[in-house]
Parts: sequence; structure tokens; C-alpha cells
Amino acid sequence: MTLFDEAPSPVNGIRVGIGGWTFAPWRDNFYPKGLVQRRELEYASRKLTAIEINGTYYGTQKPATYAKWAAETPEGFVFSAKAPMRIMQSRQLQKTGPQIEDFLGGIASLGSRLGPIVWQFDAGQRLQRDSFAAFLDLLPKQIDGRTLRHVLDVRDREFVDADYLALARQHGMATVFTDSPDYPSFADITADFVYARLMRSRSDVTTGYAGDELDGWTKRTHAWADGEQPADLPYLAKERAPQCKRDVFVFFISAAKERNPAAAMALIERLGTK
Repeated sequence: MTLFDEAPSPVNGIRVGIGGWTFAPWRDNFYPKGLVQRRELEYASRKLTAIEINGTYYGTQKPATYAKWAAETPEGFVFSAKAPMRIMQSRQLQKTGPQIEDFLGGIASLGSRLGPIVWQFDAGQRLQRDSFAAFLDLLPKQIDGRTLRHVLDVRDREFVDADYLALARQHGMATVFTDSPDYPSFADITADFVYARLMRSRSDVTTGYAGDELDGWTKRTHAWADGEQPADLPYLAKERAPQCKRDVFVFFISAAKERNPAAAMALIERLGTK
């Protein structure tokens, strides 16, 4: 038994969360007063249905650490994780196979808690089509008998076009929908799941997003899960993906970070009262 037995269940294949679980301001408006830091993940995983691990972008963890994180979270909860930047920043992407294998072999210790893997290519990084395509060929579809879900987050605006979408679809990989003016923002669906990063929370709004904005995201998220493509979002191509039910991952990231847990919990509540 734990102090935090109540945990939300994913609704209609939808999981909602935040980036990370260690952030000092959350100790004033999210975590209970006096909660020791070592139990913050345990608490957060019982208020949210997913967490995007950002720390793996800067360095991998030991398999035992991943297993420990998994053990602290309830059934049905998942982590997404950003792959190490040393892989994506390689000048020879087509030769990063051993690094990919090493990272995925370790994080596989999350077991049933392992969700999508995010491959983030930062703005200013000039990608070559051939090497990028060869890189995608290196990403395995399974590890330890478990299906892997890959997410591409390419921030070079010149690279993000119809050919990029076609390549992602060919490999069955999702592309990030980024609700932000700072990065390419498009909602074209390229996989059997949707991955959204909402980055417009505001400090002066208790729930990060105003109520009507959260209502809008509730409708869009349910539409994604039902296989629809919201008409009020931007798209790169006229072609639309086939309509079929999809799992959906929504993360409130960056912006007014102190408000993101409240935003995520507010969306989870709305999703459950469709």
C-alpha cells in the first residue's frame, strides 16, 4: 500500500502528462507539503497517466534506475523518453546503430511502462535526406519482444515538408504536433498513434490554459483517439491518414512550467467526463 493509491486510468487510449517530475516550484503547487523528493515520482504517476523523461536527452541511466522508476508507478502508467542528443547530433547518423542499440537496450528495463521514444533534432541542425532515411532504418520496431513506438521531432523548418511526412509514414513513426510558435507546428498523422506537446501554458492562469482552451483540447484529443483529424489545426499536406482509432499522448511542456501539472490534471478530468 502507498499514500497515493488513487490513479487515473487512460480514457479511450489517451494518456496525459508533463515533462519530468523534479521541479522545485511544483513543491508549492503540486506535491503535498512535506513530501520527500524520493516519492515525487510515486505521487506524480498517480495524478497523471504519462511522463516524458527529458533527462535521457542529456545522458542515459543505468538499467537498474529505469527498473526502479517502473516499480514506483502504477499499472497503466507509461513513460515516453527523449533519446540522447549525442545520437541525433552525430554527423554520421547512418552509423549510430551501436549507440541506438545501447540506449534502447537499457531503457527497455522500463518494461510495460515504456512508451514512445522521441528522437529530437534541434533547430539549426542541417539534416541530409539520405543519412536521415538511413538513420530511420536503424530504429528497431521491437525490443525484448515489446513493440517500440518512435516519435520524430525535427525542428529544422526547411526539412519539414511533404517528403518528410512520407518518410515518417513509410516507417510508421509519429511526428510531434507542437503547439508552439517556436517550432514547426503541424498535425499531419503519420502513425497509429498521436504525440502532442502543448507549450502555451501561462503563469497567470491557475490551470496553465484557460477553461475554454482546455475544452478545445479535450475535443481535439478525443477526435484524435477516434481516428479523426481536427479541422482547426495546421497541416502540411492535403493527404489525410486513414481513419482508425489511435492511442494519444499529450504532454504539457515548457512555457509556464509551474502550471503544467494543473493543466494536465484539468485535461484528464475533462477527458473522463466526455
